[in-house]
Amino acid sequence: MANEDFDAPDDSDLRALVRSCGALLGDVLRVHASAQVFDHVEEFRRGYIELRDNREEALARRMEELATELPPAVLTEVVRAFAIYFNLANLAEEIHAHRARRALMERGGAEWRGSFERSLREMHDAGVSGEQVRRLLERLSYTPVFTAHPTEAKPRVVLEALRRMFQLMHRLADESVGEVARQRLEDELRLNIQVLWKTEELRRARPTVEDEIRNGLYYFRESLFASVPRIYRNLERALELVYGDEAPAPPILFFGSWIGGDRDGNPFVTENETRYALRMAAREVLAEYLRRTEKLMRELSHALRWCEPSPALLESLETDEQELAAHAGERPERFATEPYRRKLFFMRGRLQAMHDQLQTELRLRAQRSERPAVAYEDAEAFIDDIELIRESLIGHGDAAVADGGIKDLLRLAHTFGFHLARLDLREESSRHEACVAEILGAVDEPVDYIELDEAARERCLTELIAQPPAFQAERAQISAETRHTLASMSAIADMRTSLGDGAFGSYVISMTHAVSDVLEVVFLLRLTGAYDPTRAAVCPVRVSPLFETVEDLTHIEPVLEALLSNPAYRRFLAADPTQEVMLGYSDSCKDGGILASRWQLYRAQQRVVAICDAAGVDSVLFHGRGGTVGRGGGPTYTAIRSQPPDTVRGRIRFTEQGEMIFAKYSNPETAVNEITLGLTGTMAASLPGREDPPGYDEVMADLAETGEGHYRELTEHTPGFFDFFYDATPITEIGALNIGSRPGHRRPAERSKSSIRAIPWVFAWGQSRHTLPGWFGVGTALAAYRRQHGAAPLQRMLQEWPFFGAFLDAVQMSLCKADMDIAAGYAALCENREIGARFEQTIRTEYDRTRDEILALTEGHRLLDDNPVLQRSLARRRPYLDPLNQIQRVAIGHYRGGGGDEWLDPVLRSINALAAGMRNTG
Repeated sequence: MANEDFDAPDDSDLRALVRSCGALLGDVLRVHASAQVFDHVEEFRRGYIELRDNREEALARRMEELATELPPAVLTEVVRAFAIYFNLANLAEEIHAHRARRALMERGGAEWRGSFERSLREMHDAGVSGEQVRRLLERLSYTPVFTAHPTEAKPRVVLEALRRMFQLMHRLADESVGEVARQRLEDELRLNIQVLWKTEELRRARPTVEDEIRNGLYYFRESLFASVPRIYRNLERALELVYGDEAPAPPILFFGSWIGGDRDGNPFVTENETRYALRMAAREVLAEYLRRTEKLMRELSHALRWCEPSPALLESLETDEQELAAHAGERPERFATEPYRRKLFFMRGRLQAMHDQLQTELRLRAQRSERPAVAYEDAEAFIDDIELIRESLIGHGDAAVADGGIKDLLRLAHTFGFHLARLDLREESSRHEACVAEILGAVDEPVDYIELDEAARERCLTELIAQPPAFQAERAQISAETRHTLASMSAIADMRTSLGDGAFGSYVISMTHAVSDVLEVVFLLRLTGAYDPTRAAVCPVRVSPLFETVEDLTHIEPVLEALLSNPAYRRFLAADPTQEVMLGYSDSCKDGGILASRWQLYRAQQRVVAICDAAGVDSVLFHGRGGTVGRGGGPTYTAIRSQPPDTVRGRIRFTEQGEMIFAKYSNPETAVNEITLGLTGTMAASLPGREDPPGYDEVMADLAETGEGHYRELTEHTPGFFDFFYDATPITEIGALNIGSRPGHRRPAERSKSSIRAIPWVFAWGQSRHTLPGWFGVGTALAAYRRQHGAAPLQRMLQEWPFFGAFLDAVQMSLCKADMDIAAGYAALCENREIGARFEQTIRTEYDRTRDEILALTEGHRLLDDNPVLQRSLARRRPYLDPLNQIQRVAIGHYRGGGGDEWLDPVLRSINALAAGMRNTG
């Protein structure tokens, strides 16, 4: 993944690093791969590079024959070699971008787009005062939410190997390294490549939810704990340079997670997995606090004879002594004349007690949680202790010391609390409906809830929230599904008591269609004791309706207006008058195509904010963005800046998934940049004075209607389309790849758009190089509008409207990752060749039309002319992607033709290799 915001025209050092890594990989293959594997890899590589320059028929036939002639075991090794190459190339691109940014900073520039300094200078030059910036920062809340949605799941041992290689390559890229040291680094890197070659990258069994939870924690431990303090230091340095503001930056960065809380379509996520996720996350962050506290105990060795601690610190030591003596039976004497070490000793004792309690509960798989007697009451109490130390140090002239490790610990505590990442819960609306119906059918005076119309449901639920019926879940004859739902609700209250209010984020309701879908969740929270309207100051969890389909996005207005006028729901909001609304990019794109999806999402944001403003409640938009354009992904900075004016308002939440978590957060150097881009994008999008140019909404509505019609005509109204999809993509084989715990279909036996999930839908089209969800319908819409109204309105939109420019950039990226010649080879896999050829021609025609219309509009010669970094990155990868697609098609043909499981191995490995090569694939 090339960096979106830093354009380094000279990438000779990057190419040199990639060549060097390729040579080391070749060394390993010559010695450790099977006979002639290296020669075959080289023949594929050279052949496809030549084919990209000169489409010679004889060479193309030779490459096809080579893939056909080789046995599956050899093809498997060839695929593995290309996969490792892509992993090395990806690391090299990360290193190149990081080093180029650092070189700018060292020259006093720090001027890449999205850096703190450049963003603040732009704000300063636009007349934004320091006070306005400070007010914006006080409100700012940027929250990436990690999900387990997989499209390229690397086992943790592979993640750790790639991290080691990143560090070696980073040192190898340093021009100041001497020849002897360079040789040692190359030897060590070659050794690591050798180990990776002999490491199994495919899981033999589908990962459990607990596996996914542990893998998610890896990124915090290996990268984010180091990244967060650096981000704040960079921001404070920029504030001082641009505005002369030396005050500490307020907390602006937070994290969320769905891993262990996302029940939508995943029967393996139960209340037990939710408790496990919460405890593991809390244990992880406590372990980091313990490590840093112990380090500070070695560093802050001030003695009472040589410094004068603040009275507040000395008083807190007395309190700590008394509390610990009350529980331990004796007063600890450690560090009696070293106040800071003594304070940190007490802090460590509290943290250790909490850590040990969690260890016990994890070992016993406890159904209830407890807080140790000496534990901190909440994260704020821990923060207060850190602040005591900092202020005391500053008071006796040690401000520089106070700005060191103790300040970093403070940043982590503000960011992660005792919960690490707020856990969201998610469930599909029909599950709540069935749960409520079963409960109301089992009470003394049963109600036939399913037969009630929407108005009657709202009245019924409003009354029940105020006064729920007497109901004993364990005694009633109810289904296991309903018991699981109720147990999950009960876990909210229990885990909040032990881990604090920050443990949970939102309760997301998938497929929200009506007000009753939200009220059902509030009723269930009430029934299980997680919510009590008589305690108005307590809101157990935000309830976030998720609007996913194009139709649901258009119906946000009546649903949200009715919800915010419901008296029972307004009481629920009383403790936190903020309404979060989640917008589903993936399913809306799968449903109506990218044009209709993006436009309806844009309009939905405007409607949500306007409705919440009218109702007197705050609003937060939660963006369900995936890794690819076809799932709402794309460059973070550009995507946030192009949101509708006056909708971000300093706060944004969005999902991060699968391979994009690895790409963005596996290395601190990259994580710092990625999060910085998100923060500066949020700041820029939150500035007042932005307005959409008038009239462009009508143009977009016209384009969206045409694009949606063309997309639905293909995907819903053309007979045989889904047979084509299943034949001409590796969708069936993806189902055999053990990369996630959640099934890929809602209804496994059904071939339909409503059954297949958005991730495998986009993933499969990307593997076959159609990338259809990211562009289909756009060309037809642009051409139709241009014929009727001319190109001038579209050209003005491109120049004046960030939303339209960002949209076309995203479509160009999808078009660049597509290849219609390769896609035609997949169409040849169709059982009915004639139908396959017909669909292939339809898709190719729309691809050509979309490409030509965009190039005419942007006045470009090639796609992505205005993004040379990404353009070069994709160009470098194509000759290495092409043989993988060829091998995948051959292996699929053999496997589907009854060739046996020996052919499934190269298919599955090619899926992972292509995902690594294309980066954001699902």
